Amino acid sequence: MGTHDGHRQRLKTEFLARSDSFPDHKLLELLLFYANPRSDTNPLAHELMDHFGSLAGVLDASPEELQKVKGVGEHAAVLFKAVKEFSGRYLTVRTQVDDIARGSRDYYALLRPYFFGARNEMLCLLCLDGKRKVLGIRRLGEGNVNAVSITTRLIAEAALSLNASAVVLAHNHVSGIAFPSDEDVATTSSLAPILRSLGVELADHLIFVDDDMVSLRDSGFYRP
Repeated sequence: MGTHDGHRQRLKTEFLARSDSFPDHKLLELLLFYANPRSDTNPLAHELMDHFGSLAGVLDASPEELQKVKGVGEHAAVLFKAVKEFSGRYLTVRTQVDDIARGSRDYYALLRPYFFGARNEMLCLLCLDGKRKVLGIRRLGEGNVNAVSITTRLIAEAALSLNASAVVLAHNHVSGIAFPSDEDVATTSSLAPILRSLGVELADHLIFVDDDMVSLRDSGFYRP
């Protein structure tokens, strides 16, 4: 038995007993077991938390940034990226695309997984039929930390390709502020009549920030 085997087993047992309240630094230490099978991973877990500020910061860091921290090799960097990817895909799978979406609460549940852990602004389109059954969700683009390009043609093509009767536009703000910008409001107002001329209703425009969301329709910035 290795020097740290007893501690590792105790930590695994503790995690299985109370995973929902397991501290972030211990969860990180536990993950590192599988990248560093022999060494004490507790100091490295604390160093990563201090360096990146949080567990989310560690998972959001690029492999290059991670490997600048002494003790983090390729195995650990790949593991962290895999955990984040698994988490996003899990949320997506849990979203039932055959649901009926009638309002912003339903839109939020369907679209939230697509913005999970996003470091740049992204644009998505939720497409619905006349009875508000979900036809599909299209990820239309990704920009930088400040903006993502929105083109009317791209949105119209995605809506028509699924024969949508209504769509919900969604993008995220990585600034941490979900309040719509003047450009967000202007884009919504100009896009709605164009889509309407094609027989497609713009039902809403959502802005995501972490676990928060603002509906332009509910907030009075957009009236179909």
